[in-house]
Amino acid sequence: MEDNRSRGRIKAAWTLVVLAPLCAELTFTAVAVPQTWIALPLLVPMYGAGVLLIREAVVRAGGGWPSLVALGLAYELAEDGLGLQALTSPTMYDAADWSLRLLGFNGTYWLAQVGIHVVFSVLIPVLLMDMLFPRHRSRPYLRTGGLVVTAVAAVLGVAGLRFGIAATQDPGYQAPVGALIVFAALIAVLAVVALKVLPGRSGAARPLPSRPIWLGAFGAAATVAFLGLLMPAGLRPGGPVFGDNVPLVLPLLGSLAIGAATIALLRRWAADPGWGDAHRLWLVGGAMVAHTAFMVPGHGTGGLVTAVVTIAAEVLALMWLARAVRRREHSAVSGSPKR
Repeated sequence: MEDNRSRGRIKAAWTLVVLAPLCAELTFTAVAVPQTWIALPLLVPMYGAGVLLIREAVVRAGGGWPSLVALGLAYELAEDGLGLQALTSPTMYDAADWSLRLLGFNGTYWLAQVGIHVVFSVLIPVLLMDMLFPRHRSRPYLRTGGLVVTAVAAVLGVAGLRFGIAATQDPGYQAPVGALIVFAALIAVLAVVALKVLPGRSGAARPLPSRPIWLGAFGAAATVAFLGLLMPAGLRPGGPVFGDNVPLVLPLLGSLAIGAATIALLRRWAADPGWGDAHRLWLVGGAMVAHTAFMVPGHGTGGLVTAVVTIAAEVLALMWLARAVRRREHSAVSGSPKR
């Protein structure tokens, strides 16, 4: 039995390593830039090992979704601040052209990436893993040795972004040392908050929507509204989303309000006793479809075809998971002792 449990844990760990870059990048950036698939070997250590490390740290600390969010923020700073250095670069991804740039920091770009990485790199893959491997939902996947290897791989992943992707996409740029120190300090503070302060906290319950399908619409609308205020759909080159007549701080504040309201609602819904996997699947499905569709504009027939195929694959995979969850629940009910 111990061997079977070990195999299940290792299988779950490797599944998360693969799932994280799929959810974050290959269903998003690859719609507009198919060459993203070529960069997959560089993405797996950062996304896969990084998200696995976050999940393992939170489980060991007894934390929940607030801890995952805090470490997701740290993850984003590690990727875009230390690795890609896109948070301070004036040329990377043309972000400075559509971003509120303050004291050399791309604020709008940072907030957009927070939404993408916290939700699609961390929260959604971990949530899906809980449904794929429910027996290990609150258990570590790795022992100490595996955790150390994962941490090393995550650090190497950040280095790979810096010297593999950033060096070719933004040659010659070096982030200011002061900014790197600030990013590293913030990562450390967020780690302490996530693992020492947040575990054990919970929110008050709020009645759920009458049907889970409404959570799909909510997930899609929140995704499009949050991203649409911050970045050009399809990452088309050009200026700010709303032109030069709208102060850049206004869309940023609007997205902050949407993000805060979404987090508050989801925490309260999740505290409702009726919250279950059906609600989670509809929420994930709506967010994932909108996440992929957001990249279509400006990329012609190729981008549209890629997005349609990607969305179809997402929907089919979630339908398969929904059937598996229903079968598991039915088996649990039918196998329960009669009273």
